Amino acid sequence: MTLHGLQKMTLLDYPGRVACTLFTFGCNLRCPFCHNAGLVTAPDPSAAIPEEEVLRFLSTRQGLLDGVCVTGGEPLLQPDIADFLAKVKALGFLVKLDTNGCYPQALRRVVEAGLVDYVAMDIKNSPAQYPVTVGLPTFDLAPVEESVRYLLEGHVDYEFRTTVVKELHTTDTVREAARWIAGAPRYYLQAFVDSGNLIGQGLTAPDPEQLRQMVAAAREFVKETALRGV
Repeated sequence: MTLHGLQKMTLLDYPGRVACTLFTFGCNLRCPFCHNAGLVTAPDPSAAIPEEEVLRFLSTRQGLLDGVCVTGGEPLLQPDIADFLAKVKALGFLVKLDTNGCYPQALRRVVEAGLVDYVAMDIKNSPAQYPVTVGLPTFDLAPVEESVRYLLEGHVDYEFRTTVVKELHTTDTVREAARWIAGAPRYYLQAFVDSGNLIGQGLTAPDPEQLRQMVAAAREFVKETALRGV
């Protein structure tokens, strides 16, 4: 598997763990607020990191890092993701997988094979607002709904999370998103940050009072709702 980025240490990406973060390329969505647009629309071939190099790095971090976060792009697009995760697990690391939920069969395979210890799944918005939020007017929500149901069954530790954008989210749409995932152990809202490398333009973060209202609305359905990165 070829990767397109490596953050050698993070205290934030894997809750309660010291980890590194690996970035895959490619995504089926076109969320205008995506902060890794270069990994979605035009990955730089010169930034590719061969799998062997990544595994050599990880072998030097045994006993120093607890886990490895695999993010993107959308990692489950990678046809050899399971083989790669098996190699990471063989080195003794915990694995956290970030996913948009569009590939429930692939998600099920890596979880049931014991290759993932924690899943962070994006909930882009309320179901009704998904097409505009992911930048695809004819988006089929059914696979995402299947992934939500699967995680709610409790096969693996997980979280849901939403990046909130003033132009795309309201208190009502966040409430409806939380209603959809009612029963989840945790739900995080994170304010949009303009990385300078976006797919869309003219986007801003909600103000602090709006964020507080969104958290309160989500807590009607997911008690453990919190702001992240604010």
